This record gives sequence, C-alpha cells and structure tokens, in this order.
Amino acid sequence: MIFTVTLNPSLDRTLSIPELNPGAIHRARLVREDLGGKGVNVSRSLRALGIPSRILGFAGGWSGEVLRAGLLAEGFDVSFVEVGAEIRQNITLLDEASGQYTKINELGSEIEAQHVSALEEQVAQSSQPGDLWAFCGSLPPGAPCDLYAGLIQQVQKRKGLAFLDTSGAALRFGMSARPFSIKINTEEVGDLLGGGREGDLDLSYVASELQEGATRLVVLTRGAQGLVLAMGDERVVAVPPQVEVRSSVGAGDATLAGLLWAVSEKCDPAMMARRAVACGTAAAMQEGSGVGEVSLVRELLDKVEVRPG
Repeated sequence: MIFTVTLNPSLDRTLSIPELNPGAIHRARLVREDLGGKGVNVSRSLRALGIPSRILGFAGGWSGEVLRAGLLAEGFDVSFVEVGAEIRQNITLLDEASGQYTKINELGSEIEAQHVSALEEQVAQSSQPGDLWAFCGSLPPGAPCDLYAGLIQQVQKRKGLAFLDTSGAALRFGMSARPFSIKINTEEVGDLLGGGREGDLDLSYVASELQEGATRLVVLTRGAQGLVLAMGDERVVAVPPQVEVRSSVGAGDATLAGLLWAVSEKCDPAMMARRAVACGTAAAMQEGSGVGEVSLVRELLDKVEVRPG
C-alpha cells in the first residue's frame, strides 16, 4: 500500500493575466482550480498511473471540508485529522507575456499538540511491513520541526519505506530519522549543505554524500535538466526530452509519484530515474498543477536519456 501524508493541504487556484504590472489592477482568467497539497498531488499522479493510495494529513474548517468532500467524490481514499481551522488557499499567477508563474502560498492554520498525537496514532495503526509512505510538503504553523522525523521512525520501525520531500528545518530533522529516500532540489541542497549555485555543485558527489549520511536512495532534481539518482553504488543522470512546458507546478510531485511507482515494482536505479523524469515531464506539459495521463508517461519513457552519473 502507498500512503501520502500532506500536513499542510490547500485549495489551489491558477489564474492567468496578459501581463503582470506591479501596482496595477489586473483582470484574471481562471485557468483551473485544484484540491492541492504536495501529497495530494502525488496521490493524483499515482492514480493517473493506475496505482491506488491513501491520503492522510490535517484538514479543517469549511475549506478543509471542501477538500475532503472533493477528494472523496473523485474516488480517493482519504483520512484527515480534523483540526478545526481553515486550510490554506493558494494562488498561482501566470504572466502570459513572460510565460512566468508566480506562486502565492498561505502559511496554513495553527495546529495543536492533540492534532499531532492523533496523526501519530493514525500512522502507527496504519503502518504495515512493505508499505510505502510519502511525507510531503511544508509543516503547518504549530507543528514541531521533528514531526516528520517521528513519523518516519514509526513507519520504518514497522518495516515500511519512508520517502521525504520537504525543505528547511523539516528536512534537516527528517533526515536525522534516516528515511529510505529523499527527493531534494538544488536550492534545498544549498540550504542544507551550504553549497553554492547549481553550476558550482558536483551533483553526483552531493547525492552520494546525502545518501551516505542519511538515506539509501537520493533523488536530486534539477527542473528541466532532469535529475541525479544515487542508490547503492550506482549513480545515474536522467534528462527529459525537450517538450512544451505549460506549468512546472506539481511536476516535482509527479516525479515523486514516478519514483514510488518504480520502487513498488522493484525497478533498478536506471528505470527509477527514467520513470520519475517521465512522470515529472508529463505533468509539466499540463496546465496548472495537472498530471499527465499514463499513455503520455509511457510515450515519454523511451525519450528520457539515462546515463551513468
């Protein structure tokens, strides 16, 4: 079974304007509305691949009920801890003149100790040997910085595999629990290790260092340039084909879904990297935070260039 954990979910709107002029009034066109949050996006990508998952996390208020009801109506298996307060409502703004996307994310609502305890109990009761757990996104206000670390320890104590995709203090503390896998981008590497610009980093070396220090499988993403994957003694670089990118929002979550897909089928590192990049690329070809259909993913698989890292 695959579980995705979204502690700071959201309702997401993607708006488009002809040209962004700071200080001016703009008339926006609604591109799409999504039930969001990184783990939710991962589950959405998994379902596009035909893979079921269960969505856990925090949600509350009117907006949380909209999220819960919407996901249930779409056929997702959902079990949120009720926190009472409203969830985030985020905006992605497309400047049509430049093609640039600007994300405006709310912080999220405060959670309390009893909510954390309820989630910990839920994870403990759900964990079974061989399960895959994806812990995704930011921590809401009030959550302890080591919350992911504690959840990872619970899962892996029960012989599950934990995947971590977060940043900042949540990433630093989470890595101390030695998750099976982390997905991290070059900006997060700089924050974590004090590195320089991407061009100054030996990415294969960085991936190996992260693997040796905290985790068995490291996926270091590079946006349109693909990713570096390190597992065991193998290092591979995967580069996507050139495509028309419509939105990079959610592409990283689809990349994680591709990785979960590959690990669940015990693929080798080269195929893990290939599937992750194909899923991320398919998502980038969609509007807003849309995900690519499995037919597109399979079409892209053979077009991903994979080489030793």
